[in-house]
Amino acid sequence: METILTIQNLDKKFGNVHAVKNVSFEIKKGNVYGILGPNGSGKSTTLGIILNVVNKTSGNYTWFDGKLDTHHALKKVGAIIERPNFYPYLTAEENLKLVCKIKGVSYDKVKEKLEVVGLYERKDSKFRTFSLGMKQRLAIASALLNDPEILILDEPTNGLDPQGIRQIRDIIRHIASMGTTILLASHLLDEVEKVCSHVVVLRKGEILYTGTVDGIISNEGFFELQSDDHEILKSTLTNLTAIDKIEEEEGKLLVYLNAPLEASELNRFLFQHNIVLNHLVKRKHSLEEQFLQLTSKH
Repeated sequence: METILTIQNLDKKFGNVHAVKNVSFEIKKGNVYGILGPNGSGKSTTLGIILNVVNKTSGNYTWFDGKLDTHHALKKVGAIIERPNFYPYLTAEENLKLVCKIKGVSYDKVKEKLEVVGLYERKDSKFRTFSLGMKQRLAIASALLNDPEILILDEPTNGLDPQGIRQIRDIIRHIASMGTTILLASHLLDEVEKVCSHVVVLRKGEILYTGTVDGIISNEGFFELQSDDHEILKSTLTNLTAIDKIEEEEGKLLVYLNAPLEASELNRFLFQHNIVLNHLVKRKHSLEEQFLQLTSKH
């Protein structure tokens, strides 16, 4: 799977404030990633660095396996990291045509992207008549005009009413289903749970967890396993009732539980079936409680 973005040991200090501390993670093509953390956790700063609007203090990041420098890579990126800023007296269509001109994109894209965000019927309405949710949807359409390989969104549902939130989430899922990789920053666990496949949890600039969303929301926790023969390991594990589902990711089996199961019990069971593990890690259950604890401190 192609790597779109690699971040290694990223660090950012603003005077005495250590906003981002030694952050490392990878974005693979075709997934929806959430950077989850309370306000002030370093989410926006991290996005600002990779979009070249904030200077890093140290560390590295590379786009598209390092094949392109940042300037050229950012032409394949769509991003919304601030409040949508369009001309109030121009229509939705006129505003997007201006963006096409700046980006050197064909006007044909305007209709297509307005349809993606459900605003084609309002193409002739002036921007100032739009609700906050519609403004946000127009911003997403604008960010999609150059058919980016990755769409980056900072707190995309901030300030929206429940209907607006649902519309934005549906649009994000739709864009992802068409193969666009998405990276979104959010302080809402619910948002990440509903739209993301992978998550990076930040607190005070430090990574607490990086991995699949299933790993966060699995109540009984999950195991990471490796053995010499994954197929035999898989078929043996299906005999255990405590196991909810098994997924394979990057050479490891992720085994999600629906009932308590200790690592020692699992290891003993597999050993009795002549399976020797060369990797066994139990991830503690749901980061939800940890996440709620860390947000309550702010």
